[in-house]
Amino acid sequence: MSILEDAGKGRAERGGEASRNWCVYLLTCADGTLYCGVTSDMERRLAMHNGLLAGGAKYTRGRRPVSLTACADGLTRGEALRLEAKVKKKPRSGKVAALLGTRGSGPES
Repeated sequence: MSILEDAGKGRAERGGEASRNWCVYLLTCADGTLYCGVTSDMERRLAMHNGLLAGGAKYTRGRRPVSLTACADGLTRGEALRLEAKVKKKPRSGKVAALLGTRGSGPES
């Protein structure tokens, strides 16, 4: 198979497995607003949002501390990005339901 033929195929078709270690998360900020994001390391990303590690979203820097409200894990990167877009389009009242309506889990898992 040539490189060009291989390039047009998805990871599963090339014999590799898509990594299912991505999650979509919803944070509640100190001012009561919600923030939705995607990561492959929830613990590290939460520490970044709370200022314990360098990085984190500009949005959450002025709204600390933040707490994890919901998390849908076990997703591929593509699935996570699609779910994040879906959650962000929902009104506030539907964000948690949209996130947990998948394979989600609460902050305790």
